[in-house]
Amino acid sequence: MSAEDVSDWIALNMIPGVGGATYRRLLNFFGSPGAALRASLRDLNRIRGLTPAVCQSIVDQRDKVSIDREMEMIQQRGCKIITIHDESYPPNLKAIYDPPQVLYVRGDLLPADSMAVSIVGTRSASPYGKMVAEQLSGHLAAKGITVISGMAYGIDTAAHKGCLNAGGRTIAVLGNGLSVVYPARNMKLMEEAIQSGALISEFPMGMRPLRNNFPRRNRVISGLSLGTMVVEAPKRSGALITADFALEQGREVFAVPGQIFSEMSGGTHDLIKQGAKLVESVEDIIEELPSYALQPVTEEEFKVEEERMEIQLSTDEKAVWKFIGSSQIHIDDISRQAKLPSYKVSAALVMLELKGLVQQSAGKMFMKKVSMLQSS
Repeated sequence: MSAEDVSDWIALNMIPGVGGATYRRLLNFFGSPGAALRASLRDLNRIRGLTPAVCQSIVDQRDKVSIDREMEMIQQRGCKIITIHDESYPPNLKAIYDPPQVLYVRGDLLPADSMAVSIVGTRSASPYGKMVAEQLSGHLAAKGITVISGMAYGIDTAAHKGCLNAGGRTIAVLGNGLSVVYPARNMKLMEEAIQSGALISEFPMGMRPLRNNFPRRNRVISGLSLGTMVVEAPKRSGALITADFALEQGREVFAVPGQIFSEMSGGTHDLIKQGAKLVESVEDIIEELPSYALQPVTEEEFKVEEERMEIQLSTDEKAVWKFIGSSQIHIDDISRQAKLPSYKVSAALVMLELKGLVQQSAGKMFMKKVSMLQSS
């Protein structure tokens, strides 16, 4: 991808009102961020699902975006830009219904990071909560599992520290731009995370930590993970929002029990009552992780399986099957990549499900069937 193409991806991401769903609609309609940025108001209003206000914002704001300053800050901070079309885009995150189209990254993302668990909880953590988060994080790191959290005070900080102290990899997802150090007291911890993992944000470099940013941040935390563990949280807590996202994304939810008279146990105990897996040790987490994630199927194995199955597929089914893998993909992305109209993709997916090759989850997300992956 050329520097001009990258700047177009970033510029479109900087326009107010252009979230993940709007960005995806623009890409599906125009084919590229550059074409969307140059589009007329009349063409923008032709896109189903875009409000007139969003269309007007794109026209009004596209020439006001300080892309040169943004690129300068990206270079100064040593950031990488990963778009949803890049091979290095995290597969777990790509599988959610509303993945960020652009990620800012300081540090490195590795294929092994797909085997990840997030640990979240209250900022006002008790000594018990911090101890549990740190110990369980260290135990997960010792198993080779990447620990993901949000770099907030309290449980998040304890989770990152426990992982790093055990020599593991940790990823911090921020609710602000990567040129902003927040919370300030965690500056050293952030630098350590960059060396042994990464900082990630979907927000432009100078974005302040606004309240509305954090629910968006939380969906990325759960989206990067195979499961989310809530260590300590009251009944009204942002950590519970992360757990809700995990459920919507079809991921595991874990909860650590606490003292029955503590306000900080209210949210976690409610999760357990609602069916979250009660965690007493790291083994309680490990046994719930999908076996195909713990033993990834290689691209070579996929190709062998594809060659074996393609003789039983129609032309449209073959075209769709080519873009379905071990990570979930949205039906709109299949349609775009396979260059087929949505009605043909839908019909092909129905047949692939009937043939036991594909499974569907919430939000029209599809992946190769788990049983097939395990037998490959």
